Amino acid sequence: MKKNIKTTEAIFPMPVLMIATYNEDETIDVMNAAWGMMLERDYVVLNLSENHKTVENIKKRGAFTVSIADAKHVVEADYFGVISANNTKNKFEKSGLTAIKSQIIDAPIVNEFPICLECEFVEYQDDKYGCGVVGKVVNVLADEEILSNNQVDIEKLGAIAFDPYTHGYYKVTERVGNAFKDGFKLK
Repeated sequence: MKKNIKTTEAIFPMPVLMIATYNEDETIDVMNAAWGMMLERDYVVLNLSENHKTVENIKKRGAFTVSIADAKHVVEADYFGVISANNTKNKFEKSGLTAIKSQIIDAPIVNEFPICLECEFVEYQDDKYGCGVVGKVVNVLADEEILSNNQVDIEKLGAIAFDPYTHGYYKVTERVGNAFKDGFKLK
């Protein structure tokens, strides 16, 4: 029998996304965003309110990067979620991580996170059911050590997911099936 658990944040897993931008003084801002996903094949959507410094930066610079957080950097990833750039100067510098400037867009690439989507800002949707930031993915970078046969190997990636039930982070690793194939067994 199912029991009412009185929560609305009930979709699991939620990605742990690191959204990186440049501030007006060229310093780096990174925030942790669990409320994001692919909108279409090459578009991302980030459900972020306009009070985030990151959203302000995205609108001004017209670009941002999205990195998938990994288990090796869970402390830094959480730091980017609990500390606001609105209140903490040099937030990125205090994390101990490093970054390089994208060669394609006006945004930083955090070196330590193993996969990065370089995105151009498309629009901000702020109506009642608006999605927030919409961006077009123009390039994806992946560290060579997470690749197998030139494809991202999820086990090597060590991606983490956010659990909204317990506010925990979990490593996403074990393959349990084959998409677009296993279901045909019931045909």
